[in-house]
Amino acid sequence: MKTLKTLFLALTLSTTSFTTQAVEPTIIPIQKQVAGYYHHQIGNTQITALLDGTNYLNPSMFKGLSDSEKTEILKKYAAVNDKGIQTSVNAFLINTGNQLLMVDSGAASCFGAHLGSIYNNLKASGYQPTQVNGIFLTHLHPDHVCGISNNGVANYPNATLHIAKTEYDYWMSPNTVKKLPKEKQAGFLGTVEKIKVALTPYEKAKKIKVFSDKSLAFGDVQFKPSFGHTPGHYSFKLKTPEQDVVFIGDIVHSHTLQFDKPETAIEFDIDPKAAVETRLKHFAEYAKNGQLIAAPHLPFPGLGHIYSKDGQSYQWIPVHFKD
Repeated sequence: MKTLKTLFLALTLSTTSFTTQAVEPTIIPIQKQVAGYYHHQIGNTQITALLDGTNYLNPSMFKGLSDSEKTEILKKYAAVNDKGIQTSVNAFLINTGNQLLMVDSGAASCFGAHLGSIYNNLKASGYQPTQVNGIFLTHLHPDHVCGISNNGVANYPNATLHIAKTEYDYWMSPNTVKKLPKEKQAGFLGTVEKIKVALTPYEKAKKIKVFSDKSLAFGDVQFKPSFGHTPGHYSFKLKTPEQDVVFIGDIVHSHTLQFDKPETAIEFDIDPKAAVETRLKHFAEYAKNGQLIAAPHLPFPGLGHIYSKDGQSYQWIPVHFKD
């Protein structure tokens, strides 16, 4: 009997000890987003979208719309965000089979740590920076040009830069700042400094080709004037046997506000009237012809089509993921 009591007591103590021990909760760590690249195949040509990062714009930067109009449009697209109006910063690679071309290059460190991923995403996509042999810059704003260099060294040492003469002269001429209102001169000079730092290693290597407004094409890439956002802003059309692709640059910054209301300018436009005229003209053309569009500030990967039912408002139709 004593033995049974002893066993019962031991079992009770053991069970009590087991049930009172704290059970450590299982913590499943949050994972980081995947690398920002997307391959899109057109026949024998591969377009690779590269994400530099996500940016947020103050709604007040968009001109000509009331706050209530902006809110209504943003709600329709489920795009209301306390941080601001979300945009991407994208660049694009073109693999023609015998050339690796690039359109724009991202911001690198010119705007903070939330941008600057294109160089690493390019390598993650399977390419190497040394393979890039041509870079087409739609314009010279820092979020398009800063990514070509790092600390005075060319990120793409085998690449030649292609820049419109009007654009190059606007930013590089010492006379431009004199024509600006005094309150804009400091900001302009700060931007010029970033541009010069980015371009310097290519200037030294004599790898900058400035094309005139009369130029029509470079190989399969056609130059397409799209002035307004900056004086020498260009879009680029890639001709392929299967489909044309237009790299539109900064003719649009929002897939919500500026598609519903394409007459809406943005604060970054140097000539807002011309920028709006360009957007209206090009949107109508692209909606009619169904061309594939590659856009640096539409949601990543920034590839898609422009649709219009009435020729007044437009809709962004992103490409569907294909493996």
